[in-house]
Amino acid sequence: MPRGDKSSYTDKQKRQAEHIEESEKKEGRGTKAAERIAWATVNKQDGGGKKSGSGKKTAKKTAKKAAKKSTRKTAKKKSTAKKAARKSAKKAAPRKSTRKATKKRATKKATKKTAKKSTRKTTKKAARKSGRKAAKKTSKRAS
Repeated sequence: MPRGDKSSYTDKQKRQAEHIEESEKKEGRGTKAAERIAWATVNKQDGGGKKSGSGKKTAKKTAKKAAKKSTRKTAKKKSTAKKAARKSAKKAAPRKSTRKATKKRATKKATKKTAKKSTRKTTKKAARKSGRKAAKKTSKRAS
């Protein structure tokens, strides 16, 4: 097969090359340059001629390898994104729990304060009453 022979390309690849060539000509490129760009584009997309017996079986392998690589990369990206989300969730979770803990502490302190105040009041009242009773008793004894 001589160099530049297009017999190993499928009809679809030939149509694609023709379409690309036309669009390149519209953009102002020469005929040879447009044809070169068109076939280079088809080769890049498909890895060469795809007709059976064209001897381009390595192109399929490289395409498979590239597909595997891209899926690995996307899987890696997803896993790193998940890890980052987990980390941020872990960071956020302790914040929430600390907020709750501080709220609980504050309410406990407040209840303790009110309890102390009420006990103080009752002890003061009790002391006053006992002081009054003692004073009354002493005043009764003296009289």
